[in-house]
Amino acid sequence: MTNTTDFRYTNLVVILPLCSVLLIWSVFYLELKLHINLNEYGIYPLKLEGLRGVLFSPFIHGSVEHLYNNTIPLAVLTAALSYFYRDMVFRVLLLGTILTGLLTWVIGRPSFHIGASGIIYLLASFIFFKGIFAKHYRLVALSLVVVFIYGSMLWYIFPIKEGVSWEGHLSGFLMGLIFALLLKGTLPLKKKYDWEREDYDEESDEFLQQFDDEGNFIGGRVGEQERNDIKIIHDWKEDESNKNRENI
Repeated sequence: MTNTTDFRYTNLVVILPLCSVLLIWSVFYLELKLHINLNEYGIYPLKLEGLRGVLFSPFIHGSVEHLYNNTIPLAVLTAALSYFYRDMVFRVLLLGTILTGLLTWVIGRPSFHIGASGIIYLLASFIFFKGIFAKHYRLVALSLVVVFIYGSMLWYIFPIKEGVSWEGHLSGFLMGLIFALLLKGTLPLKKKYDWEREDYDEESDEFLQQFDDEGNFIGGRVGEQERNDIKIIHDWKEDESNKNRENI
């Protein structure tokens, strides 16, 4: 990863999370409005027709609670991805979603696996590990924020709760880690101060001129000496003026 660009706000930071949230809520609304159940379009492991769920399952949710629990993390993480990793957004989302779905299809229990939680685990894992691997202070800070807010999700990559697709969570988590290791992108230039440059001249530095060779601050003393010199000159001029008046 090389340092070439800066973090910049783009419309994608708002548009992508907004479209993602509207899409999953629209699908759920259509299910209620048309009195249909789309769960059969989820991922059904090791069955050929279950492969269609690789594309459709992220948009299907079993309840309002399921939908609500995925809405905020999906919006926050897609916005973070769009802002900090804008050159990798579509590779992570599109390719990551497909590979997460395929892995779920391979390792999942014989049941329909639905919901956007696989994508959420994909994004959280990618953002966390990519920031750690990149070692850029802003990205590391973002990784820590993700851990602070969503760190408790880690437990759900294990089979600790009935009715939860831990296989989908685990698949997203692993894909995020793999993508963080393999995908290459760009980072902002690290600010380089004058004193870090090879052609830096200490003698021309106005700040260092305020200190002597032993590191003692002399800036105030120089200023005081200059004021004393000015006072002596001023007093001398006053004496000369008084003498001239006496001669007149």
